[in-house]
Amino acid sequence: MIYHLSHYLMAKYSFFNLFRYVSVRVIAALLTAIIFAFLFGDWFIKTFKVRFKARVREWIPKTHLVKNDTPTMGGLFILMIYITNLLLWCDLTNPVTWIFSLGVFGFGFIGFLDDWKKIKKNKGIPAKLKFKLQILVAFGFSLAWYFILKPDTHLCIPFFKNLNPDLGIFIIPWATFIIVATCNAVNLTDGLDGLAAGPLMFNFSTFAIIAYLAGHKYFAKYLYIPHVASSDLVILMATLVGALLGFLWYNTYPAQIFMGDVGALSMGAALAFVALITRQELLLVIAGGIFVLETVSVIIQVFSFKVFGKRMFKMAPIHHHYELMGWKEAKITVRFWIISIILSLLTLLTLKIR
Repeated sequence: MIYHLSHYLMAKYSFFNLFRYVSVRVIAALLTAIIFAFLFGDWFIKTFKVRFKARVREWIPKTHLVKNDTPTMGGLFILMIYITNLLLWCDLTNPVTWIFSLGVFGFGFIGFLDDWKKIKKNKGIPAKLKFKLQILVAFGFSLAWYFILKPDTHLCIPFFKNLNPDLGIFIIPWATFIIVATCNAVNLTDGLDGLAAGPLMFNFSTFAIIAYLAGHKYFAKYLYIPHVASSDLVILMATLVGALLGFLWYNTYPAQIFMGDVGALSMGAALAFVALITRQELLLVIAGGIFVLETVSVIIQVFSFKVFGKRMFKMAPIHHHYELMGWKEAKITVRFWIISIILSLLTLLTLKIR
């Protein structure tokens, strides 16, 4: 809205020309997201505390029982800030903005259904149905991305500038897999106060930089990455960083509100979308190392129990293993954040090592 208004106002008032610059809109989006979070956070928590209270599951450490009745579905708060900032600062004629956003809200809706059933019936939607819905939305995004945005279908492999196999139309199932895997990895990580929000912030910041570089022909050519018209994508990443930072104000230990599946699934999908659109999805393995670790720990735990009849960890995902070892929740969270920051920096470094 402000972006489009500035187009008409800058002829009379040169000040409004500022809002034509991506850098200005990125900073504005980041700040307004944080301000909205601080202005409406307490109201949102009070409202949701009446209707949307979490119930701690039996397979979670008993120390979490004190978290019963904490309001959940905080992801709705993040999405509300997201759509407001989108309308304020983005180019509303850009198809990237809408394809990206429809995908995010599609996964948010799946998470909302799951959270709603957990609150009302103490049991989410069936796992198979949830998985099928994820595949459906991910496939829909992949189709729109491929046929409308017409992306470069070459796979960018880290550390190799001349190794770029062309996936062709097979990029559609590949993208579907990346999206579903990423959103579930983030969902598994969302088990401690602030644990998912921190790494998500660092990952979105990393891919905001990548999107900015990919949006400039000179930088893209110099770094051997595909050139993508991604200026609005940078603004959306800044919005999500600001919204998560504001959300973390209330979600940090001891949490006043939980993200819920509506937040974890939508944010995980957003992370996959930006990685795919910038054609750097393989960098998710590095940048999202915390999410990979959490997922692998669950896979190892299930495999070990089914094959050998014993568990490798005291509890999976691995953050619960450390809890049962005696680590305090805040210590686990902050240490995972530190690892995530290091991995994000290494991810940016890979752009130069080719």
